[in-house]
Amino acid sequence: MIRLLLNALVSKIKGYPYQIDVRISSGSLLMLALHRCSSLIRGFLMFGCPSKKIFIDSHVTLKNKKHIFMQTGVSIGKFVTIDGLSESGVHLGRNVNIGPYTIIQGTGIMTRLGKGLTIGDHSGVGAFSFFGCGGGVSIGSHVIMGQYVSFHAENHDYDRLDVPIKQQGVNRKGIRVGDNCWVGAKVTFLDGAVVGNGCVIAAGAVVKGEIPDNVVIAGVPAKIIKKRL
Repeated sequence: MIRLLLNALVSKIKGYPYQIDVRISSGSLLMLALHRCSSLIRGFLMFGCPSKKIFIDSHVTLKNKKHIFMQTGVSIGKFVTIDGLSESGVHLGRNVNIGPYTIIQGTGIMTRLGKGLTIGDHSGVGAFSFFGCGGGVSIGSHVIMGQYVSFHAENHDYDRLDVPIKQQGVNRKGIRVGDNCWVGAKVTFLDGAVVGNGCVIAAGAVVKGEIPDNVVIAGVPAKIIKKRL
């Protein structure tokens, strides 16, 4: 009974059929259900909108909450920190999942307001990831990401030798990742990276420049190693 109820509930929230593995015991499912209920209550207390069904785990920190926008089905893992302070704010689409211990910074330096972050519907971020959104970060829909993925949408200027680097300001181009991409663990995105739709990025890659649609990339810096036909 618990399995059927959870399958029905999750399918309704996600908007497509969802089946929990039949090998998971009823006891484990009950613990999962209780945990999700507590996360749902915490989401209601933080945002006061029961119709959206937002799930917030324990020890989550939301700074400048008026700049944080979440759609229904969003799940925020434990010990996540989100600071929405930015021009456009932090927008999390339907059924977005943010893994535990992830940090999202809408603005990196207080002398220049950042542009913010947008993550499209049904995308997920692995644990211990980092989003530096000074120049703006845009993630498409149906994007899956492993652990320790990082985005750095800002660079320090360093041309002058007579002025400390930290006092020379920053430059920004922003980062964009298209729809339906798979990003491996420990991938680093540098400012100015533009990734097309349908791309696969190997674990540990450092992504810079423009990447076309439907390719597999790997390496430091990342290069095309295969086309998806």
